[in-house]
Amino acid sequence: MSHSVKLVPSNHNFIVEKDETILAAALRQGINLPYGCRSGNCGTCKSHLVEGNIHYNVENLCLIEEEKQNNITLLCQALADSDLVIEAQVIPDNEEIIIKKLPCRVIEKKMLCHDVVSLRIKVPTMEKFAYYAGQYIDILLPDGRHRSFSIANAPHTSDNIELHIRIVEGGEFTSNALNNIEEKTILRIEGPHGQFYLHEESGRDMIFMAGGTGFAPIKGIIEHAITHNINRQMYLYWGVRSEEDLYMHELATMWANDFEHIHYIPVLSGPKGSEADKFRTGYVHEAIIEDFPDGLAPYDLYASGPPAMIEAGKIVFELHHLPPEQYYFDAFEFQDAK
Repeated sequence: MSHSVKLVPSNHNFIVEKDETILAAALRQGINLPYGCRSGNCGTCKSHLVEGNIHYNVENLCLIEEEKQNNITLLCQALADSDLVIEAQVIPDNEEIIIKKLPCRVIEKKMLCHDVVSLRIKVPTMEKFAYYAGQYIDILLPDGRHRSFSIANAPHTSDNIELHIRIVEGGEFTSNALNNIEEKTILRIEGPHGQFYLHEESGRDMIFMAGGTGFAPIKGIIEHAITHNINRQMYLYWGVRSEEDLYMHELATMWANDFEHIHYIPVLSGPKGSEADKFRTGYVHEAIIEDFPDGLAPYDLYASGPPAMIEAGKIVFELHHLPPEQYYFDAFEFQDAK
């Protein structure tokens, strides 16, 4: 049985089918709602359920008890049990950004460090693949499953898509990327997806917090900002365990050397040997708090990486006066088990 959904204050209306999430129904009908991981972990799609009833088929959602009591719902997982009224932000359309399914050819594969491989893939020559810097694509597996990876390069190089893939022991796709995917391999992709991108209309300076391969979408955003002469102050904090995990340390260092408005601060949580003498140590969100003791209200803060890092940042940054609407995040959730 289908149900109607009304969005306020925009007054958009759409239909959600049985066993279809509210987010999937909205996107299918051309209504662009905020979302990120689509797995119930990042919280980007949290919205207020004004009227109606929903249920979830999954557990361990990133909703605290207070949010549940206040009828906050995760649109990427919520299923309708009745007609609904939902208070949610609708993102203006960009006619050039169209979600597509395409065959793409691997044109380059290389190891960036001990456990990160870079794939550069090319979309068909006759296809235009437009996206915002910071968005991600899904790689479609033969059995219908998908694996999501952020696009690591800016749109001005959009005929080639750069991906940074962490190789995890026991990971089906990542092991395949390391051992079997080679140049000329054909992959099927779907995208672009996600609302993690540079908000150019803001006049505020920017802080970037990357965790591990969360550097990938931030790399794309910074490259886009450089290309478009966006000269607001940018502070890039990259949190990893040890120096060997800073797989593009030279590039980030070059940005800081070449542009006065770009500042690069790597932070190691598990330094080896003498690395503690060369780098900041500790947790990356704590380094940001230490460096901005007067508060974060003047800044936009972009965070990309593990959900635990995103959530820790959300808590402490709000305590240091960062308005929630100035915290943009992309939470990576590992979904590559066999």
